[in-house]
Amino acid sequence: MTDLDTKYMRAAFREAEKAYALGEVPIGCVIVHDGKVIARGYNRRNTDKSTLSHAELIAIRKASRRIGDWRLEECVLYVTLEPCQMCAGAIVQARIPRVVMACMNPKAGCAGSILNILNMPEFNHQVDVTRGVLEEECSTLLTRFFKELRVRNKEERRGSIDK
Repeated sequence: MTDLDTKYMRAAFREAEKAYALGEVPIGCVIVHDGKVIARGYNRRNTDKSTLSHAELIAIRKASRRIGDWRLEECVLYVTLEPCQMCAGAIVQARIPRVVMACMNPKAGCAGSILNILNMPEFNHQVDVTRGVLEEECSTLLTRFFKELRVRNKEERRGSIDK
């Protein structure tokens, strides 16, 4: 982990805060090329009504447009939560050489928790992974979101019973 990893993870965290403000699961992502953030994304599944609106996929699409190639071989992807199977697969397909993540996802993570799609020797590309950058801040935001969601859901259920 480097100071640059912390700097760019803070940028990913700011993206996660945008998702949080929309009532989305607060996951953010940035992609860096030649020392510059070239793409940003945050979770928008509910907003877009699309399974594909994950932070990583949005950022990968933008980075590919910016570079003019689907191969992101000289980029680093920073994400606040361990990628799911779909996003991990997209990272491998995009040939991203390095991923830096904050939190692990024991329920759906595919970069070491449930599976490690990023490092399967059966694929033609493996990814260097750094874990735990700004883990506490990102974990706190996720925990706060899910705690508030449980309270909202409980209040909604109570409201429907009272009607």
